[in-house]
Amino acid sequence: MTETGERNRPQSSGNEPGEPSARRTSIGKRVDAGIRGRTTIADGVVEKIAGLAARDVVGVHAMGSGISRTLGAVRDRVPGGGGRSSVTRGVKAEVGEVQTALDLEIVVDYGVAISDVARDVRENVVAAVERMTGLEVVEVNIAVTDVKLPDEEEDESEQRLR
Repeated sequence: MTETGERNRPQSSGNEPGEPSARRTSIGKRVDAGIRGRTTIADGVVEKIAGLAARDVVGVHAMGSGISRTLGAVRDRVPGGGGRSSVTRGVKAEVGEVQTALDLEIVVDYGVAISDVARDVRENVVAAVERMTGLEVVEVNIAVTDVKLPDEEEDESEQRLR
């Protein structure tokens, strides 16, 4: 024990449990394993994360414009229809190396405060995308394309989102 009451500990090799992976080079310099390669995140990955996060907000009835929802419903019924999945419908992402920007189209439930729903969607999307990808979200643009009225019949292809 030293005078402060702590034991002398050997220097870490960087490969101890709970420590970042590192190794020593031939000249004795430590190299962090996190800089030994490059990670790229596809636009579609960010779109899925953002789409799911937006749908979690109370007051969001659906994602996408009426046309995109109709075409998406047709595509979903055709085997091997491909195209954008319902998760990414109404979401467009532009992903750079360290930042991303998002455009969302939403349909809100009648009676909700649109500004509150938009704020909540922004907060939820930014938190989810930044937490999962490490990218900085520089903007989330929201276009409210429709309001779901209580007396409107539910399209059988549309599923209520909550």
